[in-house]
Amino acid sequence: MGHERVIKLTEVQIKTVEPQDADIRLDRWFRVLYPEIGHGAIEKLLRTGQIRVDGRRVKASFRLEAGQKVRIPPIHSTECPKQPKQIKINKKAADALGQTLVSSVLHLDEEIIVIDKPAGLAVQGGTNISRHIDGVLHALSFGKAQKPKLVHRLDKDTSGVLVLARDRKAARWLTRDFREQAIVKTYWALVIGELRPVKGTIDTPLGKTIGEKSEKITVNRKDGQTAITHYAIVEQLGRKASWVAMRPKTGRTMTSVGTPIHGDGKYGGATAFLDLRGISKKIHLHARDIRIRRPNGKELCIKAELPNHMKSSWSQLGLDSKNYKDPFDE
Repeated sequence: MGHERVIKLTEVQIKTVEPQDADIRLDRWFRVLYPEIGHGAIEKLLRTGQIRVDGRRVKASFRLEAGQKVRIPPIHSTECPKQPKQIKINKKAADALGQTLVSSVLHLDEEIIVIDKPAGLAVQGGTNISRHIDGVLHALSFGKAQKPKLVHRLDKDTSGVLVLARDRKAARWLTRDFREQAIVKTYWALVIGELRPVKGTIDTPLGKTIGEKSEKITVNRKDGQTAITHYAIVEQLGRKASWVAMRPKTGRTMTSVGTPIHGDGKYGGATAFLDLRGISKKIHLHARDIRIRRPNGKELCIKAELPNHMKSSWSQLGLDSKNYKDPFDE
């Protein structure tokens, strides 16, 4: 199918099915024609009758015939397309941690670097933390005179997409957009128990309780800071656990959506662990993707694959990340 790639459509189009495309499922034909449009978005457009074949509502499994007319409405991609790395990366770095960060680069252009932060690596230094990303940012300069700047944070044990600004101008607008919640972040987590309702918003004041050897995150309705998170269950595993997608709306560290995240003993204590052999006890919280709209109106959308410990758990629990449909697009 020799079709041009289109990210955004601003008006209704009518496409005629070519002879070589006969007997192809409608959803597959659509994804080849417009690869940036996610499966969830296609399903929604079909359910609402915005995509039609010869004027009729059809399902995603409908098989096309040559000569049929497919109505394609104005649409905009809601899922992350694959992003090419814009600058050639030199993987020589001063030390092992620097090399790890260089190897974790997901996207690189003149303004922005996006890395896939490993779980267990702190973003900044602190008490008893000497190994952190902020200390080796010079390894990510890639020819610029200044090292990149941090514009947001991830907790030490959280993996996934972390954005860096390559100059002061980019740092200003990225910091502003993170503060004003103009940047969309999606997290994946494995949470303990049966989360209800299946889709909703958690608005809970959280605070830290400092112990002799550790700290714990608890609900603190008097002095806690607001933590707002939109969530949706992707797949329910009976009453034991759920694969959940989350979109935090505040800058507060996201630690819970009403039930503890597997491995997050700071919030859930002993109840934050699935009693299943072979499931890692590390925190199962991953910054899966991020969508940034640049000042020029162009959108950057980057996603990070699951870290190995979550990938192993997904496999053991029978979850398939390749079949993910954005639940916030419903």
